Amino acid sequence: MEQFGGSINDAVVLEIADAIVSNGMKDAGYTFINIDDAWEGVRDDNGVLQPNKKFPDMKAPADYVHSKGLKLGIYSSPGLRTCGGYPGSYGHEQLDAKTWANWGIDYLKYDWCSAAEIYKDADLQAIYQRMGDALLASGRSIVYSLCEYGTGRVQLWGADVGGNLWRTTGDTRDEWDSMEANGFSQNDLAPAAGPGHWNDPDMLEVGNGKMTDDEYKTQMSLWSLFASPLLAGNDVRSMLQSTKEILLNRSVIAIDQDPLAKQGTRLYQEGDKDVWAKPLDDGGLAVGIFNRGGTAMQIALNQRDLGLRYLPVATDLWTHKSIKFDQGRYIARVPPHGVLLLRLAVKK
Repeated sequence: MEQFGGSINDAVVLEIADAIVSNGMKDAGYTFINIDDAWEGVRDDNGVLQPNKKFPDMKAPADYVHSKGLKLGIYSSPGLRTCGGYPGSYGHEQLDAKTWANWGIDYLKYDWCSAAEIYKDADLQAIYQRMGDALLASGRSIVYSLCEYGTGRVQLWGADVGGNLWRTTGDTRDEWDSMEANGFSQNDLAPAAGPGHWNDPDMLEVGNGKMTDDEYKTQMSLWSLFASPLLAGNDVRSMLQSTKEILLNRSVIAIDQDPLAKQGTRLYQEGDKDVWAKPLDDGGLAVGIFNRGGTAMQIALNQRDLGLRYLPVATDLWTHKSIKFDQGRYIARVPPHGVLLLRLAVKK
């Protein structure tokens, strides 16, 4: 819950749970509520980390979230302190993992932060393995999110330490330049993605207000083509209709959640035109045609560029309209910083 920063508390968690159920997000597949930093208090005489006064009893919000058919995530660091200066898990990995399991936690974001003051980048794999082992021994299935900003070629070992997702970039901000730089840099990481383990270029900024809806559609489309986690970073209790239409687009979410779990790759780039494709479990193809420029562009998509022998049956996933290739070509106007996202089924 990026939007709340240090103001997060148990009441907000309960309100978020209610909102996710009532606004359709749960039905669309959003099932985790992740508390980021600022929940931590002090360790008791036995070394058990207690939540601070904003969370008098962490098991209570976990139970409430579970009662709604949702799951609860939490945050820590391998260092002495978290990014916000709260106690980290250094020297208490097994104890913390067991504590979280007892509370009913379902997800851990493990943020490098101050660990860089203790360890070297060469230590990354061993340190994340330590918490991975602790989670496995906790007695509870807990999704493990490695937050190391893409350092240390994490894509090569993230799954080996028990990671389910690993950050491949620094923080993605609610700005076009930030999202563009992080999002369009993922091509070489595609081989690392697969069922149960995914590249994570950070949270969605959709609805936070500093980008246009077309730019938010670009982020949602990219992340879905990557099979990356869709972690909403906005306040889901009060969303504009346009934000709901982006975050709750079932057709786009289906591309992200496709069972094949393959990450899409870049087909080609010509100036501001950037074309990516992702193979799908049913033998089809998802294709994203992006206009990275600041003015609208007529973009032509050619059948031969997609490597297709037969004309595809295609659907525009943002307009929900069928489209037709004319003599092997489809031409569309794509707005500045916008996207044309298609699902193609080859009809022989």
